Amino acid sequence: MANTSLAAVFHEAGQPLTLERYELPTPGRGEVLVRITCSTLCGSDVHTFLGHRPTPVPTVLGHEIMGVVERLDADETVSDHAGQRLQVGDRITWSIAASCSNCFFCDNDVPQKCERLFKYGHEKIVAEHPLSGGLADYCHLAAGTAIFRVPESLADTVACPANCATATVAAAMRVGGGCEGRSVLIQGAGMLGLTATAMARSRGARQVIVCDVNADRLERAGEFGATRTLPVSADEQDLIDSVRDLTAGRGVDLVVELSGAPSAVETGVKLPRIGGRYVLIGSTFPVPPIALDPESVVRRCLTIVGNHNYRPEDLGDAVTFLVEHGREFPFADLVHDEFSLPEAEAAFARAIQGQDLRVAVRPDVS
Repeated sequence: MANTSLAAVFHEAGQPLTLERYELPTPGRGEVLVRITCSTLCGSDVHTFLGHRPTPVPTVLGHEIMGVVERLDADETVSDHAGQRLQVGDRITWSIAASCSNCFFCDNDVPQKCERLFKYGHEKIVAEHPLSGGLADYCHLAAGTAIFRVPESLADTVACPANCATATVAAAMRVGGGCEGRSVLIQGAGMLGLTATAMARSRGARQVIVCDVNADRLERAGEFGATRTLPVSADEQDLIDSVRDLTAGRGVDLVVELSGAPSAVETGVKLPRIGGRYVLIGSTFPVPPIALDPESVVRRCLTIVGNHNYRPEDLGDAVTFLVEHGREFPFADLVHDEFSLPEAEAAFARAIQGQDLRVAVRPDVS
């Protein structure tokens, strides 16, 4: 086993990543050292890289990560989220953040907002914990990380987005109240939108309507189970009228907003039926305020709920979904190109082009 890890370090927007080596840590109580097999670049990684989203620096970016257990605390049994003992060689994914389990927010069912949160791909490099992102050979998992085994049947590139995109969608479906027998509208046909489309279809949604400004993405949504796709034009009434035509004039039961565009949110709140639910997921970066008619919300008995990241059980739900349906839908086609760690800069350049929903970086690719 190696004694050091290579990492691609982000310093600030507009500056090149630097390749640096760090000594491998000895895991402490509840900690795990993982040899990374794959990391995919999420949209938030790209936002940070471009300077559109602040993060502590220097840091190792990348939070959609999976790998193999390399070292464990020799004096303590470390278990996965199901309570099963972890062993060296186990293939795993893990929660996007580690939580303390006993602060106010952990006690109130929002552990992703823990007062002592440790978030992978978003932490400043410090001497005692330099390896916390996906763009490295190894990742050092902190105590309080929810860990899930990944079966060999699930390809790396399908499993890798589980601990961000797929788990976030699972959380959206949970706070949305489920979708069996319901009409569901997905705003945005990116990685999260396509995942939400497939999840809604596989869980018995009566209708799965997908809207986007991009015609190519709408075409792909059909491959992920959309029963109808609708283009977004400059005139929001076109979309409102189309949705009403598809729902006997009532509107849909559930809308999940995944684009983050302010204009999409302003239109989206008009699409649920009376008594419907609107779930906001995509607004994870600063945007201008939007107009909201509170009387309409009251008279239509709407439920509007936001959710950021997810609970550990949502990641377990995400892994199960991919195991059961990962081959039913073309998830393997969503990750393009595989770059080596020294090529991380080129991987970002590819991701910025926007042609691929995910770009993979593998430490062992030559």
